[in-house]
Amino acid sequence: MNPAFAISVPRLQTERLMLREYRRHDFDLFADHLAKPESSAHLGSADRQTAWRIFSSHAGLWVLHGAGWWAVEDRQTGQLVGNVGAFFREQSTVMELGWNTYRAFWGKGIANEAATAVLNYAFEVRRESKVRALITSGNESSRRVAERVGMTYEMETELNGKAVNSYIRER
Repeated sequence: MNPAFAISVPRLQTERLMLREYRRHDFDLFADHLAKPESSAHLGSADRQTAWRIFSSHAGLWVLHGAGWWAVEDRQTGQLVGNVGAFFREQSTVMELGWNTYRAFWGKGIANEAATAVLNYAFEVRRESKVRALITSGNESSRRVAERVGMTYEMETELNGKAVNSYIRER
């Protein structure tokens, strides 16, 4: 890799998880997750080509904003279990928090643990004043994660022409 283009994605550790930079070999699991209707019911499924654009965009956000998405791996096994992000949308000045846990790891508290680590990073390291999560109506699992990490319902808004609920947490 050309060092002029190297970026540093901070690594975050929790008791069970390592949040780290995306790696090329992470893509197959990422694409498989987005292709499964049960896994992507609230995001919309994506074919492999679209998944590659999303994956690359997630990684590229670090270059544009110094914030982006992390791959989440189990520290004990090294297995990839999902992803979590703290990022900015094009027209927003408010950091957004997002998370996905791969289907085999649902119900194990991984999203809660990863989201908590990222919120701490956003507030303590980046000194963000607030962080928002946009959650589709009916996504009860993500609503519960947002509430468990101290976020509260703010309002209904729109994302890509679809109604979503905004949850917010302030420092």
